[in-house]
Amino acid sequence: MTKIAVEEGLRPFQQALQTAGYLVVEIREPNDIGRMGAHAVVVSGMDKNFLGIDDSRQSPVITVAGRTPEEVVDEVRRSLGPME
Repeated sequence: MTKIAVEEGLRPFQQALQTAGYLVVEIREPNDIGRMGAHAVVVSGMDKNFLGIDDSRQSPVITVAGRTPEEVVDEVRRSLGPME
């Protein structure tokens, strides 16, 4: 199953991704990201490096700033392609 790591506090986005069939895990601290093995990471976008995420990651990082939960789900689908 495709695993999406979502920054803590983004409940509507977590729910939308779960409804779309993704396994959602919550990021509570920056070290969680490396341990989770997520296919994509969803963050608030308040600060580009808020969770210590750098541009060298293999998984796409998607910000929710200015987007609806449905728009974020669509972006995850575009970024990852068909679900496993």
